[in-house]
Amino acid sequence: MIGLLRHSLNTRLLLASGIVLAAFMGLTGLTLDQLFRNSVEQAIQERLNAQLYLLIAATNLSGGGDEGVTLPYASPHVRISDPNSGLYAQIVNNSGKRVWHSPSMAGLEIPPRWGLASTDRAFERVTASNGQQLFAFSFGITPDDSFGYTFTVAENLDSYNTQVHDFRRNLWGWLGGVAVLLLLVQSTILRWGLAPLRRAAQDLSAIETGHQQQLEGDYPNELRGLTDNINALIRSEREHLERYRNTLGDLAHSLKTPLAVLRGSIERSTPRKQLRVTVEEQVQRMSEIVEYQLIRAATSGRTALTSPVAIAAVVAKISNALAKVYADKKISCSVNIPADAVFLGDEGDLMEVLGNLLDNAHKWCRQRVVVAVECAHSDTSRCDNLTIRIWDDGPGIPEALRHKVLQRGARVDDSIDGHGIGLAVVASIVGLYGGEMEIDDGPLCGTQISLHLPGGRLD
Repeated sequence: MIGLLRHSLNTRLLLASGIVLAAFMGLTGLTLDQLFRNSVEQAIQERLNAQLYLLIAATNLSGGGDEGVTLPYASPHVRISDPNSGLYAQIVNNSGKRVWHSPSMAGLEIPPRWGLASTDRAFERVTASNGQQLFAFSFGITPDDSFGYTFTVAENLDSYNTQVHDFRRNLWGWLGGVAVLLLLVQSTILRWGLAPLRRAAQDLSAIETGHQQQLEGDYPNELRGLTDNINALIRSEREHLERYRNTLGDLAHSLKTPLAVLRGSIERSTPRKQLRVTVEEQVQRMSEIVEYQLIRAATSGRTALTSPVAIAAVVAKISNALAKVYADKKISCSVNIPADAVFLGDEGDLMEVLGNLLDNAHKWCRQRVVVAVECAHSDTSRCDNLTIRIWDDGPGIPEALRHKVLQRGARVDDSIDGHGIGLAVVASIVGLYGGEMEIDDGPLCGTQISLHLPGGRLD
């Protein structure tokens, strides 16, 4: 049972609702039972009150003392003359002495109620001499100032118990039936309400078996965020797998040429000195190819459930490191980034992109590098387009060469250290995030590189 509760959401909800329903029905039943018993007791009190008035009307109070109380032998109450009627009456004076009792008592003793002031009344449960429980209604009468009487009419609990028993049987029968019906209805509602979850589980099974590519059901709003994130995660994993496959294919294809050159050089019996130069060139080329493809393969790209990365913190970390590397140039790096600007992606990807761009800017600048972040947003919480700009006061990149520098291994100046793959890697990573990279003339007459990334957010 515990295992079923742990693994079944439907069972949990049904059990919880069943407990709540049982408690509610129990409290309802107890409340109705109490109200009904109070109602029956009130009806008995009113009935005994009426019978008491009839008894008082038939009583002759002609004088003081016990001799002043006379009742006709033929009482107007037929029931109080019948020993088996369950209705009893007695009159007690203010001294506690019973001066009259009904024939129905036939040796039965009822605890006397006496000393009630005129018109005072009392309704109570009493126990007769034979142990029988009775409802007793008493009324005080004072014919004169010197003497008074207390009239009491009592009735056994047979009628009361019968009514209460019948009511309870019907009450709990109906409440039990209603509870069962409500549980059935609730079970049906729960099955209907949890149907989207079962459908999602079925869709996931279909995805595992290859019959579906993603969760395709029309899910309610409460589950749409979950299903959309699952679909985004599935797409992200497929894109990663596809990128790994493409990277392996590209790597194999890219290595064919240098390997063919090496094979040809060996087959042609190339002189040792020339062969050494050829081997060094091709090994360097293969090293660049492998490095480039490894960076591409390691790039995460846009993934589902990505935590935002603070751009200012990443820029500060890179700038501090580069300031030490290029300390002899005494570079002034200006940063204009909102403190709450974030990048929705992998921190390693952002480090790779900004690291390459800032390294190039520090390498080519004279003394100034500027980093700025802008965000075009439709409301206060979401940024629709994130733009990162980096420019310097260096010689800049001629417009004719701007397309070339984005190619792997392309270099503008061979005298500057580097492999010529930095901007190509940046362009590749930005493309994986669905963004764009632009190379323009900057405000300081050097190069300005702009990265346009969708779906950034200022939280």
